[in-house]
Amino acid sequence: MLTEITPPAFDIDLELLYATADNLSGVPIYRSAVCMLHPDAARRLADAIRLARGIGCRLRVYDAFRPAEAQWRLWHAFPDLTYIADPRLGSNHTRGVAIDLTLVDAAGVPLDMGTGFDAMTERSHHGRSDLTAEQQRNRALLLGVMVGAGWEHYPSEWWHYQLPDAERYPLLTDAAAGGRLM
Repeated sequence: MLTEITPPAFDIDLELLYATADNLSGVPIYRSAVCMLHPDAARRLADAIRLARGIGCRLRVYDAFRPAEAQWRLWHAFPDLTYIADPRLGSNHTRGVAIDLTLVDAAGVPLDMGTGFDAMTERSHHGRSDLTAEQQRNRALLLGVMVGAGWEHYPSEWWHYQLPDAERYPLLTDAAAGGRLM
């Protein structure tokens, strides 16, 4: 049911931070670094990859499908509804139709977005006017690539995009990934 997202089939950089301690919880959330999406989201990701290539960039993916078990771990580490979906209601990551990512240049250097991934502050919100012109432009580039490929943005996180009508997709556990993440 889920599509694995790996190079070279998907021309992206993978930096799955929830498989490391370098995330807001301070401990690995996932047992292994596996990137998966619902097939509908994988097709839209392929479109975004082409659009990013057209502006001389690539996509770096930080997170994609997040099993329900992992959503609980994140919630316990940072129970803030602005940034972490209540696992009782479900996250669009848990549906396999959300992705966290950024743009990198031809040398693989991430574009400056004004904050890092998972910086759970108001500076991470879209539409900030207190960023430099370059940071605003970089966020607009990412937004253009992703919206152009059919994704919706999440207003509180510049890195988070999801499919429209995400609620129509079911919530999934690690079993949907063959037990590979948890």
